[in-house]
Amino acid sequence: MKLNKEWHLKHKMPAKATLDQRIEWHLKHAVNCTCRGIPEKLLEEMKKRGIKIPTTKPH
Repeated sequence: MKLNKEWHLKHKMPAKATLDQRIEWHLKHAVNCTCRGIPEKLLEEMKKRGIKIPTTKPH
């Protein structure tokens, strides 16, 4: 897994992020960086909401 430093510098997770903000950030992160996967707790919530989990883009 590889860190996309440029993406991370431009896309900070908001302080005290809400669940919706965390989901949005992780969805974008999944297609722009391969440094880590989406946390299991968020994956479960996304599945409950019917949100399609994106495929990670290789770097």
